[in-house]
Amino acid sequence: MIQRTLVVLKPDAIQRGLAGRVITRLEEAGLKIVGARLRRVDAVFTRRHYADLEERWGKAAYDKTAAYVQSGPVLALAVEGVEAVAVVRKLVGGTFPDEAVPGTIRGDFAHHGKAHAEQAGRAVMNLVHASGNAEEAAFEVGLWFAEDELFDYATVAEALTF
Repeated sequence: MIQRTLVVLKPDAIQRGLAGRVITRLEEAGLKIVGARLRRVDAVFTRRHYADLEERWGKAAYDKTAAYVQSGPVLALAVEGVEAVAVVRKLVGGTFPDEAVPGTIRGDFAHHGKAHAEQAGRAVMNLVHASGNAEEAAFEVGLWFAEDELFDYATVAEALTF
């Protein structure tokens, strides 16, 4: 089943110059970028995106995460492909970089784990956000992109299929 999902390269990914490498991994996995937007997020937008985070993890975790994602520009990507949500989650790896397996984006590039974040009193810097399920993906893509900012097109490989 073809799905669309959201990937957000967080400020640490942008600041460390990893955007191209992350995008390459997504494209090499057969995903197609159908929307891209570089922006800063403010407190109101952060609250809308992470609406349930405070309830699930508590106010302190929400506040740290909000400060983290608002600390610099982020690159939001709408990506499309077969089972895109599951494919992206697998590519991204576990939430905590020190627990993410090698070969995943977080396992290869993120370097501040949960203990370090707790010691420093900040959020885990884990490079990317990826929608957790199909319903969340639909909501998040709609939150980050207007319909006219998303594109339908055939890749070279799709155009050559008969």
